[in-house]
Amino acid sequence: MGNELERGQACLLGLAAGDALGMPGQTLSREEIAARYGRITAFVAPFDGHPVSHGLGAAQITDDTEQTLLLARRLIAEPEGFDEKGWAQDLLDWEAEIRAKGLADLLGPSSKTAIAALLEGTPPDRTGINGTTNGAAMRIAPVGLSVAPQTDRLVARVIQTCRVTHNTGEAIAAAAAVAMMISCGIAGQEFAQALPMALEAARAGQKAGHPKGTPDMAGRIEQAIDLAGQGEDALIRGIGTSVASSESVACAFGLLSLGRPIWDTLTLAANIGDDTDTIGAITGSMSGALGQTLPDAAIARLRAANEADLDGLAAPLLALRRVMA
Repeated sequence: MGNELERGQACLLGLAAGDALGMPGQTLSREEIAARYGRITAFVAPFDGHPVSHGLGAAQITDDTEQTLLLARRLIAEPEGFDEKGWAQDLLDWEAEIRAKGLADLLGPSSKTAIAALLEGTPPDRTGINGTTNGAAMRIAPVGLSVAPQTDRLVARVIQTCRVTHNTGEAIAAAAAVAMMISCGIAGQEFAQALPMALEAARAGQKAGHPKGTPDMAGRIEQAIDLAGQGEDALIRGIGTSVASSESVACAFGLLSLGRPIWDTLTLAANIGDDTDTIGAITGSMSGALGQTLPDAAIARLRAANEADLDGLAAPLLALRRVMA
């Protein structure tokens, strides 16, 4: 099952693997993924002219992993506070670097709109009031790693990191559920043990944000878990796989609930259609925290394809659990 550090590293590596495995299929329907790649079961490069992933190679990560590591560094630098304007600038600087590389996987719609408003002088508690997409949940893993599974403390940290870009009930609830599942996994819990606390965190997060989007993210997660037991088609029809937190984050919980080996679960995410990389990243981060480990060959491929230190921030993030206790 792994100790705390091993689970922390597996969380970040699982996130990167789900991201990279889903990268070639992002924005495509299930049918187009099948037409372009057959069935994705290994790291593959996107087809020439891919609308988002062009310029990337097989096993390369996208904004999901890069923004996760960006948030991790911000949390490590500020273990008790959170500079919202500094975080907004982090995101802008990151996007500028991506543009300079000629890549197209840039800030999502919620983040871009919110940061522009912040720079124009809108107060931080107002900039993210329309952000219901999954950008907050996709990069929330560092909060789960750095905060022990205590609902009030963890949800408060989630709110800090979400407020500028995703200050809505839907987005905060989704991010809180993911962070709590990760935090519980690091503490040695299994999925069935951690799920009630993840749902509790979602309900607490729902109350904290502006009432936009789905009013019951916890209910969506429970629905996704029920539908996943009926098969992939039922999950897709009943929940969806778009960038909306109520779809992609709930879908990730549905896939996780199947209890399959991590690579099999990430393969399901890579072929599920639409926001495949983010569904894979969220599923992979939770799977890793719950003690599942990637095949050695997959880890070696990830490390060879990416310059980023994919799991080196696990140790300093875990150290914060004791500082924040």
